[in-house]
Amino acid sequence: MGRILLITDDPVRSLGLQGDLSDGLSCEIHDLRAAAAPVGTPTAIVTDVLDLGTASVERLRRLLVQIRHGVPLVVLLPTESPRTRLVGVALGATHTLCAPIDIDHLRDRLGAQRPPSPVAAHVEEPVPACAVRMAAEVRGFYASVFVADQPITPAVIDNGTQAIDVAIRDTGIRDWIRAVRQFDDATHQHCLLVAGLAAAFATSLGLGVQERHRVTKAALLHDVGKIHIPAAILNKPGRLDDTEMAVMRLHPEKGYSMLAEQGFEQQMLLVVRSHHEMLDGSGYPDRLKGRDIPDLVRLVTVCDIHAALIEQRPYRAPMASEAAYAILEGMAGRLDPAIVGAFRPVVAAFAPQALAQG
Repeated sequence: MGRILLITDDPVRSLGLQGDLSDGLSCEIHDLRAAAAPVGTPTAIVTDVLDLGTASVERLRRLLVQIRHGVPLVVLLPTESPRTRLVGVALGATHTLCAPIDIDHLRDRLGAQRPPSPVAAHVEEPVPACAVRMAAEVRGFYASVFVADQPITPAVIDNGTQAIDVAIRDTGIRDWIRAVRQFDDATHQHCLLVAGLAAAFATSLGLGVQERHRVTKAALLHDVGKIHIPAAILNKPGRLDDTEMAVMRLHPEKGYSMLAEQGFEQQMLLVVRSHHEMLDGSGYPDRLKGRDIPDLVRLVTVCDIHAALIEQRPYRAPMASEAAYAILEGMAGRLDPAIVGAFRPVVAAFAPQALAQG
């Protein structure tokens, strides 16, 4: 039986929520104002805190640092606003839900932790706390910078790129993926998976510091145009219909347009515009072919496709890394075979047992 820790700033108010969660789960209330931290490690944590002022959020953050140890965190928000969403990001939430809370939705989020997906079934240890913390910090950067109608400059993106490079160096790609895959925002999860894979790929290729930074930076930027795509399409819990897909496919051009006058080098802009192009001319938006697609674009495209296959979505489990790599190999004629071949050690580092004999 799972043990849920419900942290609240009003234990009486949260009694009803505790009762709703106690069907099939052990749910324990902890008063945020209590002097002592709760004992033991829960299987998941839910926060039900109405006061999201600076002092309260800082008290909650310090408590989570003490007790979380990599377990899933669902943050319940009293209102829907950019500020409250950023609070969830800053706390390292794997899921955020806004009032009024749909208890079935909340239980689904908690139930998603049991049983583990087929991909994670062999991984029994929790995600290391350092990986969870670093992923949350980078996610906070992403959420605060990648905002519609806000200028994005090379210097700002350099800061985020450096944070990802450090995280991959310190945690490794396997734990980075496990931490990022807990995020419920599909765009945050995808972009940070792509950037992490690109950073690991650049390291595997033996690139120098500046070149590694350039590769990671390009990957971090590649889907920037999605900030101009409606959230209902980005986070739709199912496949997009033809009309929605047509809107989604506008993001490379939108991203290119928003960055074109911000001082980014041309290679970065080409990654943003062309990462969905294919060598056989079947991609979009410009149907480029062969030599018209630069090497940096080809590299990010491989990371982009692999990330899309292994990421966690509400409507499907993540694909096993070796199965995702097999799909990359099967895209001969569309992807650069030399880059796909060179990507294999990155996949092996994430799933060493799966590809050790490859």
